[in-house]
Amino acid sequence: MTSASSFDNNIDAPTLPQLQAIKAHLDLILIALEALTGLGSDEMLSVAEKLGLTEILSDRITLWRLRQASPLRKGKGRKKLDVDEARAMTLISCSLAAQQQFAIRNAVAQLEKSTALKLPPHREPIIGDYLDRFNNLYQERMTEEDQAKPDAIQRLALKLLIDLLFYSSQLGSRRLWVALFERSQT
Repeated sequence: MTSASSFDNNIDAPTLPQLQAIKAHLDLILIALEALTGLGSDEMLSVAEKLGLTEILSDRITLWRLRQASPLRKGKGRKKLDVDEARAMTLISCSLAAQQQFAIRNAVAQLEKSTALKLPPHREPIIGDYLDRFNNLYQERMTEEDQAKPDAIQRLALKLLIDLLFYSSQLGSRRLWVALFERSQT
């Protein structure tokens, strides 16, 4: 089981602008997981309970507020995400990815196959369904200013799918935390 000790303690706590980038990317990772596997708030809350994170994430409203913290999201209800909440969401995301590792591996294998055959990825059934659901979730939840063109959304979805494979590993939470921190510095 992943724990907070798997985080790199040599990394300084993120600044407020870095936390903005971190919460946006964490939300995108959860959207990718939702699109691929159909996971929802029940599964996220169940994992939070198993990981002993109910002080941070105790109910659907808290989860919704944390997800709405993404600066890319539509709606009000935005909340500042603190470091402990970001780490909790990282642990939850990676735990969910680990539980869904078979589905993630299968989707990545289909993506590799279509790439090797120089076929559009959406022709593979699992990838096509994933891309459709990801696009729908993205369009439904993100602000108008952050709406990307369909090709850009597809590239983002495929990159997130590959990232999920790495985050589903034993060191996934550490990898994700370091990636989030590095990404937030650019």
